[in-house]
Amino acid sequence: MTSGTATSRTADRPAAVLEAGGLVKRFGSLTAVDDVSFHIAPGETYGLLGPNGAGKTTTISIVAGLLAPDAGEVRVGGRRMGPREVAPKRQLGLVPQDLAIYPELSARENLVFFGRLHGLRGAELRERTAEVLELIGLADRAKDPTKEFSGGMKRRLNIGIGLLHRPELLILDEPTVGVDPQSRNAILESVEALSVEGMAVLYTTHYMEEAERLCDRIGIIDAGRIQAEGTRQELIRIVGELDEIRLRGSGDLPAAAAALESLDAVERAVVEGREILLHVREAPTAVAGVVTTAGRVGMELSDVEISRPDLESVFLHLTGKALRD
Repeated sequence: MTSGTATSRTADRPAAVLEAGGLVKRFGSLTAVDDVSFHIAPGETYGLLGPNGAGKTTTISIVAGLLAPDAGEVRVGGRRMGPREVAPKRQLGLVPQDLAIYPELSARENLVFFGRLHGLRGAELRERTAEVLELIGLADRAKDPTKEFSGGMKRRLNIGIGLLHRPELLILDEPTVGVDPQSRNAILESVEALSVEGMAVLYTTHYMEEAERLCDRIGIIDAGRIQAEGTRQELIRIVGELDEIRLRGSGDLPAAAAALESLDAVERAVVEGREILLHVREAPTAVAGVVTTAGRVGMELSDVEISRPDLESVFLHLTGKALRD
């Protein structure tokens, strides 16, 4: 785990769809992006996780070629990206926070319009429009004007527009902000399906649970810098916290705690009143053995509760503040 992971290609990973190296962007005295580096492989979803104002949107604006960096470079499909570059922009789809749809047009008409801008025509355009409508869950509302859509449906259509031309890289900037829980889940399901198609995804969010659910690797960003990156488990190891299993029940709890502490996965077992608190490695894997052992030594369980360290605790450890501060 390193801050600002190098973007040079190595033999142990496929050629990256996106390589960003040493990105810096200043606005007057403010350094909005400060030496940011990361890469994204084909079929990988990479998350930039951080609070509002952390530098996420500025970073993706540079990645998409909307802003020129003051230092560093971006390559998409091996081609250098910048405001004046055309070829690499054809390889990406950008879904901004602001909606980019025409309210008087239907969902299908919006997709057809933007598909033509991407050079799609005839049967290919019709087939791709139908595929995208299914993917974003709007096939049954395809003929309705989008002004009648909920905010979540509009955001799903916004994602569909970014997907139409089958980009190698899809950039999603906070796509679930301001939507209802049902629409939010539909959006997340749509994003989950993209890696199956081999598409690389850059996903920015300040919602920890979205990053944990969607992202193969996560870059924790704050004050314009990537503080750490890796898989969820790699990031959790930074804080060195163990999972907890709390057992509630009756019987000889001290004897049960002693037996449980002998298990390989259990680091510590503490009796707290009518409960035993266990500090364990990989609780989902360990819990079956824990329950079996507790029952074998005569503890009658009434409840089992598992809690695991999360990215919130990692962010707090790295920055000294909560993710939503």
